[in-house]
Amino acid sequence: MDAIDRRILRALHRNARLTNAELAEEVGLSPSPCWTRVKRLEQAGVIKGYVAILDQAALGLPDTVIIEVMMERHDEDSLRRFEQAVLEIPEVVEAWLVTGEYDYVIKAAVGGTAGYERLLRERLYRLPGVRHTRSSFTLRNLKQVWTPAP
Repeated sequence: MDAIDRRILRALHRNARLTNAELAEEVGLSPSPCWTRVKRLEQAGVIKGYVAILDQAALGLPDTVIIEVMMERHDEDSLRRFEQAVLEIPEVVEAWLVTGEYDYVIKAAVGGTAGYERLLRERLYRLPGVRHTRSSFTLRNLKQVWTPAP
């Protein structure tokens, strides 16, 4: 990856909806070589995909809660079943297996304390193997990027 590839990635990081012509102009290439480079970056897996970022407040889920989960057991089957179940919870926007006192950290979008209570009672507490949870509501998002810019 050279300096031009990094310029392409920074430009797409800022605005993934740029047309190839706009991107080429911004990075100082003609459209054909720019398109070739973008395709190469996609095929190499450097560019994993393109998404629309939705406003969770507009979707009726204005609050974000961080939930730490401690598991009863750590055998492969228990962890696999828990992880599969978490993937199916629509409010969960991120889930991480972590080191430390807790086993997982989950980031979820909820509709206030009532939405959070529903998430806990109807979904998380019913997941296989959950021993204990600890949660924190976020107050304000200071920074949010999906990946660091090159």
